[in-house]
Amino acid sequence: MKRPHNLKLKLFAFGIASLFFGGCTSLVETAGRALDGSAFTEKKTAVYRTAKEEGTAIEIMEVQNKAGERSLAITLQQFPSIKIRGTMPNDQGGFFLTSLDYLGGDYHGWNEYRLDLSGMGNISFRENTVVLSLSPEIETVQISSARIRRYDNRITGTEALTNLRNRRERILALAEWMNNQENILFLPQSSLKEFETYWKPALFPETVSKKKQPQGWQQEGDRWNKAEDIRWNVNYSQRVFPEILWNIRNSGTLLRDWEEAIDWIYLECEWGRIMELLSKNNFVLYKK
Repeated sequence: MKRPHNLKLKLFAFGIASLFFGGCTSLVETAGRALDGSAFTEKKTAVYRTAKEEGTAIEIMEVQNKAGERSLAITLQQFPSIKIRGTMPNDQGGFFLTSLDYLGGDYHGWNEYRLDLSGMGNISFRENTVVLSLSPEIETVQISSARIRRYDNRITGTEALTNLRNRRERILALAEWMNNQENILFLPQSSLKEFETYWKPALFPETVSKKKQPQGWQQEGDRWNKAEDIRWNVNYSQRVFPEILWNIRNSGTLLRDWEEAIDWIYLECEWGRIMELLSKNNFVLYKK
């Protein structure tokens, strides 16, 4: 049975308002999945979490969909916008990673995609605990499904898939440049807020106050390009960024990516370190 339209609007308004005041991705996810009905397509059958004193907050859920199919979902507290999915373990505890589900948004909507993964892990069940380990050979493949919500507009199918695949290519190019910079201050345990505070003045000095702008970012004779109601310093783009990012920044596209998907950018910057952390440690999780 379809949920009443006015209830959908209330759920959407509640989720976006909660995001605005609380900044919590999980509330966007709740509202988004309630709108499209996917919140009701699977249920948790078991939940395991790391102890608080261990520092690395990980949760493993056994979930079951309406067809009775069971699978694993792994979440990380530091990155609440993602779920890493895998098959149920075999008799020896081995399982395959299948995908990464992402849902992140801003005040006006959200992006949602499934990124196919290739990799393996092992999970051993004990009476009230499990021990998780992942193989270091984990590869990201391609976004296989996507949905976008902007205000009251919902974009699905090929259009959404193309849009988010293109955005991912831009984000990967940006993350590669960011990770290759010397003396970067953010660390894997840094918060999203710290990440934003550090990088926004370097990426978009035109949008921040003068006291936050990098020293010498403007030079005599610099050329400017107006886009998205902002005058972009074309020569700053060329002095600081690789060529692949010049037009993306000067057109305002990079700013839209930042505003609509900053947690996605943060995720891609930290992805290598996340995988290193997960593959170099055996995690003990306790049943809840």
